[in-house]
Amino acid sequence: MSRHRKRKGEPVTGWLNLFKPVDMTSTQAVAIIKRLFNAEKVGHGGTLDPLADGILPIALGEATKTVQWAMDAEKEYVFTIRWGISTASQDAEGEVVATSDLRPERAAIEAALVKYVGTIRQVPPKYSAIKVAGERAYDLAREGEAFELEAREVTVHAAKVIGMPDADHTVIHVVSGKGFYVRALARDLAFDLGAEGFISQLRRIRVGAFDAPRAVSIADLDALKEDRAALMSKLRPLQAVLTEMPHLQVTPHDAGNLRQGRSIVLLPHVIERWRETRADEEDRMALAVTGEDAVALGEVRAGHFEPVRVFAF
Repeated sequence: MSRHRKRKGEPVTGWLNLFKPVDMTSTQAVAIIKRLFNAEKVGHGGTLDPLADGILPIALGEATKTVQWAMDAEKEYVFTIRWGISTASQDAEGEVVATSDLRPERAAIEAALVKYVGTIRQVPPKYSAIKVAGERAYDLAREGEAFELEAREVTVHAAKVIGMPDADHTVIHVVSGKGFYVRALARDLAFDLGAEGFISQLRRIRVGAFDAPRAVSIADLDALKEDRAALMSKLRPLQAVLTEMPHLQVTPHDAGNLRQGRSIVLLPHVIERWRETRADEEDRMALAVTGEDAVALGEVRAGHFEPVRVFAF
């Protein structure tokens, strides 16, 4: 049998701005995209709960080497808290653990939200994918095991009440950094207000450069499965998640050296341009590109660019 027949899929590379539906896991979404694109390698840029819908960035091929940048990107959510009931998982799936007649007023919710903007310490929900002694927290929680998760620093850039359809429901918009849990915010907010509440609806409307208005659905993609060119046109380039990182234009000759894992010498004006475009003086990372093609991620050191991750096309 030829090597080509053994290969499991095609070497497709790029990012897909997918709008995941409710009642689908992130892993299931990845499997569907892998099949639709007949792709060799596929991963996602940050889990989205089955009960949530919205943006799930999907990485194909060499783009899987940049997944961490999607996970670290700024995220935007719109969610609804249902007051009067708390559940074990802080969402509609969990069993009811407490009820209350208290319905917080808008002014009280807005006042309580203020302390959650900025860099805060947040204890993740017990029903989360965080590992505790090698086990997933949600597995331990479902088995009734007693355990505690440590608080971690997260950043919330904005949190605002955007709707109160009735006394039972409050709609909130949040912009956050990495590692933030919406369900934990709902839990803590309810506690501060002396109320019970859980998230009845959750939508992620942005992950970094991927946003809802430009997202594609699985139904959109399924309709294109007989038209390979149209399907491939839905992919965005590998560097779509690296918009904040300085880009270095390198020659095709230097690109060849980088692809062999060799460092290259940078001209003074290229180094100066890199200094001007980086957001943090401590950050030495850059993306080497030739024309529109990503070549390698690496570090600028002592006049050289040293490749850390090389992209093979």
